[in-house]
Amino acid sequence: MADINVDVSQLPEDVRRKLAELTLELSEGDITQKGYDKKKSKLLAPYNIQQPPQNTGPSAPSPQTAAQRKAHRRLTREDNRYHSEIRTEAVMQALAMSKRGPVMPLPSKRTSVNYQGQQRHRERQDSSSDDDSIFGEDVSRDFNRGGRFRDSGASSSSFSDAGASPHHQGGRGERPHSAAYAIPGNTSRQALADVLQSSRHSQPIPQQPDVTNNAKSMRQADRVGHYAPAHLSSVRMTSTGHVSGLQDDGPRHQGKVSAKIQQLLNTLKRPKRKPLKDYFVEEDDALEAPQPDPNAPKPEGSTLTPVPGEQLVVPSGLPRNLEAALQRYGSSTYKANAVTVLDQNGKPSINLTYGKLLSRTHKIAYTMLHKVGQKGEGGIKPGDRVALVYPNNDPISFSCGFYGCLLAGVVPVPVEVPSSRRTVVVDDSKDAGGQGIGFLLGSLNVQWALTSEACHKGMSKSSNGDVANFKGWPKLSWFITDHLSKPPKDWHPPPKQSEDCPAYVEYTQSKEGSTVGVKVTRSAMLCHCQTLTVASNYTEGEVMVCVLDFKRDVGLWHGILCSVFNGMHVIFIPYSLMKIDPASWMKMITKYKASVGIVKSRDMHWGLLAQKDHKDVNFSSLRLLLVADGANPWSLTSCDAFLNAFQSKGLKSEAICPYASSSEALTVSIRRPGKTSASKTGRGILSMQGLSHGVVRVDSENSLTSLTLQDCGQVMPGAVMVVIKIDGPPVLCKTDEVGELCVCSGYAGTGYWGLQGITSNTFQVQPFHGDGRSAGDKMYVRTGLLGFLGPGGLVFVCGSKEGLMSVSGRRHNTDDIIATVLAVEPMKFIYRGRIAVFSIPVLKDERIVIIAEQRPDCTEEESFQWMSRVLQAVDSIHQVGVYCLALVPPNYLPKTPLGGIHLHETKKKFLDGSLHPANVLMCPHTCVTNLPKPREHRPDVTPSAVHVGNIVQGARMAWAQGRELSISDEDSDSARKVPHQFLTEILRWRSQTTPDHNLYTLLNSKYHSKQWQVQAQLTMTCSQLHKRAERIGSMLVEKGKLNTGDHVALIYHPGIELVAAFYGCLYVGCVPVTIRPPHPQNISTTLPTVKMIVDVSKASAILTSSIVLKLLRLKESTGIVETKAWPTILDTDDLPKKKLAAIYRAPTPEMICYLDFSVSTTGMLAGVKMSHAAATALCRSIKLQCEFYPSRDVALCLDPYCGLGFGLWCLTSIYSGHHSILIAPSEVETNPAVWHTAVSNYKVRDTFCSYGVMELCTRGLGTSTTTLKARGVNLSCVRTCCVIAEERPRIHLTTSFTKLFANLGLSPRAVSTSFGCRVNLGMCLQGASCPDPTTVYVDLRALRNDRVTLVEKGSPHSLCVMESGKLLPGVKVVIANPDTKGQCADSHLGEIWVHSPHNATGYFTIYGDESLHADHFDSHLATGDARLSYARTGFLGFVRRTELTQSDGERHDAIFVVGALDETVMLRGMRYHPIDIENTVSRSHRKICECAVFTWTNLLVVVVELEGNENEALDLVPLVTNVVLEDHYLIVGVVVVVDPGIIPINSRGEKQRMHLRDGFLADQLDPIYVAYNM
Repeated sequence: MADINVDVSQLPEDVRRKLAELTLELSEGDITQKGYDKKKSKLLAPYNIQQPPQNTGPSAPSPQTAAQRKAHRRLTREDNRYHSEIRTEAVMQALAMSKRGPVMPLPSKRTSVNYQGQQRHRERQDSSSDDDSIFGEDVSRDFNRGGRFRDSGASSSSFSDAGASPHHQGGRGERPHSAAYAIPGNTSRQALADVLQSSRHSQPIPQQPDVTNNAKSMRQADRVGHYAPAHLSSVRMTSTGHVSGLQDDGPRHQGKVSAKIQQLLNTLKRPKRKPLKDYFVEEDDALEAPQPDPNAPKPEGSTLTPVPGEQLVVPSGLPRNLEAALQRYGSSTYKANAVTVLDQNGKPSINLTYGKLLSRTHKIAYTMLHKVGQKGEGGIKPGDRVALVYPNNDPISFSCGFYGCLLAGVVPVPVEVPSSRRTVVVDDSKDAGGQGIGFLLGSLNVQWALTSEACHKGMSKSSNGDVANFKGWPKLSWFITDHLSKPPKDWHPPPKQSEDCPAYVEYTQSKEGSTVGVKVTRSAMLCHCQTLTVASNYTEGEVMVCVLDFKRDVGLWHGILCSVFNGMHVIFIPYSLMKIDPASWMKMITKYKASVGIVKSRDMHWGLLAQKDHKDVNFSSLRLLLVADGANPWSLTSCDAFLNAFQSKGLKSEAICPYASSSEALTVSIRRPGKTSASKTGRGILSMQGLSHGVVRVDSENSLTSLTLQDCGQVMPGAVMVVIKIDGPPVLCKTDEVGELCVCSGYAGTGYWGLQGITSNTFQVQPFHGDGRSAGDKMYVRTGLLGFLGPGGLVFVCGSKEGLMSVSGRRHNTDDIIATVLAVEPMKFIYRGRIAVFSIPVLKDERIVIIAEQRPDCTEEESFQWMSRVLQAVDSIHQVGVYCLALVPPNYLPKTPLGGIHLHETKKKFLDGSLHPANVLMCPHTCVTNLPKPREHRPDVTPSAVHVGNIVQGARMAWAQGRELSISDEDSDSARKVPHQFLTEILRWRSQTTPDHNLYTLLNSKYHSKQWQVQAQLTMTCSQLHKRAERIGSMLVEKGKLNTGDHVALIYHPGIELVAAFYGCLYVGCVPVTIRPPHPQNISTTLPTVKMIVDVSKASAILTSSIVLKLLRLKESTGIVETKAWPTILDTDDLPKKKLAAIYRAPTPEMICYLDFSVSTTGMLAGVKMSHAAATALCRSIKLQCEFYPSRDVALCLDPYCGLGFGLWCLTSIYSGHHSILIAPSEVETNPAVWHTAVSNYKVRDTFCSYGVMELCTRGLGTSTTTLKARGVNLSCVRTCCVIAEERPRIHLTTSFTKLFANLGLSPRAVSTSFGCRVNLGMCLQGASCPDPTTVYVDLRALRNDRVTLVEKGSPHSLCVMESGKLLPGVKVVIANPDTKGQCADSHLGEIWVHSPHNATGYFTIYGDESLHADHFDSHLATGDARLSYARTGFLGFVRRTELTQSDGERHDAIFVVGALDETVMLRGMRYHPIDIENTVSRSHRKICECAVFTWTNLLVVVVELEGNENEALDLVPLVTNVVLEDHYLIVGVVVVVDPGIIPINSRGEKQRMHLRDGFLADQLDPIYVAYNM
């Protein structure tokens, strides 16, 4: 680089400081000379005075750097086989070109999740070893769940004060840039918190606690007790007196979580695509397919013709086959060493001569054929397959067993030793792929396994001493090949079978990870040995040093087969010794003056690191150093570095011979020393961008995005090679096009054992030209290697099909991505060589996943900063986004037997959610760019236009109604005498006409004589109830001094006393308000809820029992609500005996009867006014629908405080006169069988429960149905078992309940659901004579767009929806558009509007504001029948006409409730129901016991409860993100993993999502992990 003439002393202070920092970086090795010169030149350019005339251009390398490049690849302290100076410079330049981007939030992790190394002090010493660590670091994996304490430094968020790397700016067409990542500092966090504080909305009325916090059960109490302060701010009252949930109109919480979400939003502000104006079209292929780049380079060469190798000329002196070779050398040179194995001390003390090899081989062959199977076991016959199970340090026994099988005509199948032999503790990561091998052995019908005595002793044994069955393996008989007797002298091996018979089966793995067996025939095995002998110029007596696995691939072909075929001496170096002494193979070459070495590039790299052994190394005898993974483009670095280091030790440049191999085609090519001139070896500097598009483009040497390839020699002798297109039919590629190499030879494999389909596709390929002409009659075998043929027939390999990832139409190789990752500095946070890169299919495209093992001394901030730099580097170099980047603890990734990373098992664990990463960073916003087009609403379409369109199309308008309601329906004589306007008059009438008739029985259960017994705690007749109500009314008037119209709060536990208090209020004209009492174990949260409803309802007095009164006067209670703050409290356990003078009768039935308060799942507290007429009409409808009569027994197991549950508990029994058997839900928690026992004992025909009770019974009695049946519990008497709910029917729960208790006689037809809401407490209820509930399947994609499309069961994207009971008499519903108020057709989803005599009369408000009354209770359709007044339920649903016939003879119209309108989330213009997303998430992992979703400023937040160890928390993040993307086309913004019981659930079993959101934003969930997806 030319010097710049600048006086440094005259430069500004900041420029001089930056220059000093650059110099320091250069001296410490953190920047290369080229990078230093470039940065210095850029820094001094504005101050340049004079420049020399010569200019090599801004991108030209300095002469010093260019000279170093031409000479060799510099070996730095962090070099390895994937590392190069060019790649490091490219990554550093890409990061330097970026600008500082928006702040990216750190994930939040509970302290107990951090493993030991992450909790060290920040001021640590830097790790001195950055090499590919092979020396077996044993790091403790202590991931047991810690305490519930929260460390102030690392509990929820850990911020680093250092900024991350800047943002890359280069344009790439339509592809969106990846987000720029920066680590926020404390200053930015505080500033953001200040902004949030200043933007907090002011509230006209203080926020009040939520009424739903009082969960009756212990489980529910636990759920609301984890973050009580969050609930105090999650329900608020508006100026009209309504209490509503937190709105999405702005940030209201100050805290770390909300600050991080704002940071996340800042990173996502940049649009990822142009706005789309198209209206949504419902199609199957809604996903956008990746569009090819029009500017992508195209192949321009001519079509490639098949390239033959030289003619195979077999020397005349070679043996005719392997058996003959063994016989020759075992007889003539029987004392010559065949195999030498180094012991653990590195001493060559274990030898096998050719004479012993021949002798042991005959013993094994004879024993197999004649002595095995004499104890009743099946024998071994020629042609049978047997497994060879020998450890990696025993090639001698393996050689004997292998050749013994060949002599006996048996087919050997070499496999790895199962994990229980290799390690005491069976760990899946230690036996990756073991089950796949077992499956292969089963498909091969292998019944016998050959092994050594030492290996057999180390295997786990059963109680009878036999080898235990290994997981996934077939049952095997074991044959020990040591210490066998000699065969008889007259015995001869059986005659040789056909040359087309399999000689051995070699296992390999497909790209999908399945284990398959490649058949190699006897003729192919012989031809392979002959070809390798000619290509490698092997001669008798040569010494070979082999470091590879001798059971398969290159190690088997050269170390076992060719060595014996040529009478060579092989020295095997066990992998376990390489970990201790990585230079042992070089020492053996020196000691034995070996002429052949077979290694991998990793062995060359490890040998370079053992510098203390270099002085004694001599490679002058080495003529052939086979690099078995020479087809890997990144092996070039190791080859060059090794040659440069040892050229002075006698290593010749032509001795290094890259080798390309394939499990299917065996040897693909080999660089042949001495056979070709030096000019025939070549290197190519190619453009990586061109390679990603599948074309070969030469790049300049100084390009930072180039890939340098070395050839792997020429086509093998006697073989023919072609290159075909990677995808689709086998069309020949052009000369400058990258494709899959295919070989036609006499030594290739013949097929996969037992897999004819994929055999023909791989082993019988007949290529043809682009115009359809055949390229010849030869059949080729696919190699799985990607590359091209260069000048002179040189073979260049640039990747493998196994490592190919096709993302958005461009191809990337895993090795290239690994090289880029390793070039990101600093590398002191992860282990080199322990990186797995693969792709997973998500939304019809592949997404890149990177998993690495991080060092134990790496902090959360450091690893996160390094991860963010990796994302930028990959995006800049490869123009592709990383979908997921995960870091796992040391030694956590599954490994192969030789210590490499088992890629398929790693991918399987990742997809199964069993990888247990320590850090995860998901980037779906960056990578997923093919989402369906968002729906754009059309405000110009009027409801009248839609109505006309429906009429033109012949669509049926969506409406339904129950049968007509009139007094004449009750046609009995006694019914005509019953007054129907007021419930008080009905109760008084019943007390006079049937005073001794039992109206109520309250049951409880007690544990007696080692079993639960159900007994009646209290019964009450008509007369008793009337008298008690009178006494309570007298207390209200005399002691409470209450007047007509005053409101009275009733705070009771579920029981009969609540009923008596209710009618006591009505007797004196007071308006009762039922309130759930505070929970004794959760007073701090539930007591403010009670106080709030008392205040909101303007109650003048409180009626309660002595038990509840004690709770209100506890010290803990008075600390929350002072005693003086309550209105007058009256204890009904101490009643006066004075009777009422007269019972109050309201002037008109339209006056208020009672107030019904309830909180929805969205956090809205609403009190509705129920008139006397509405209460009576509700009872009359239920009586007619369910056919209730005084002789009936009805069992109730639900909460009696609001809605239809209150009506059934307190109203219907008085109106209909039937006997109500009351069971408090808390009794079911104590004894889950109490409800079933009561139903069976009383022979109940009609019973009602809640989803919470049904779930308790399903979980608590799952294994007890047989016991219940033995006790005489019989549910065959049940005609109707109805679930009281205000939500979509939970089909999975009701189905499970039905199947579970079918053994007790429960009929599937009996179980049904109901529906009610705030404006109408009872709309749907399954009656006795109603048709069976209807179930339909609808398309979820259509439902998101407010359309209803029926599909078949099992269809993709189908949702099962069940009818919510039958409409009650007198109820009419229509489906209306919630925005335009136009009536919908039955093919559209809309809001359910209801017209009924028992509609509520309006909301009860504090200030008497009736602004919402007209909209909610007096709405009129814009189209259709506009005269009728409807109440809006706030629930979405649809109506479908069925084939069923009602009792009146008409076809039945079924009403289907889909979900609450306020709960739906609008994302990308579509309407989503949280329950659908939650059901999908719950199925994604078995450890998810509950989940909930909500939105915050257009971010989808998913909260999952983990039922497992905390180290499994991060497994859920990618799974949840993937499954929501696949099923709902939504990108999850935040994934929160919490403990079980954190998600709040109300008494009806409904999730309180808004309370959960408030608790999350206030940082009060104590999450295990919070992941912010980028």
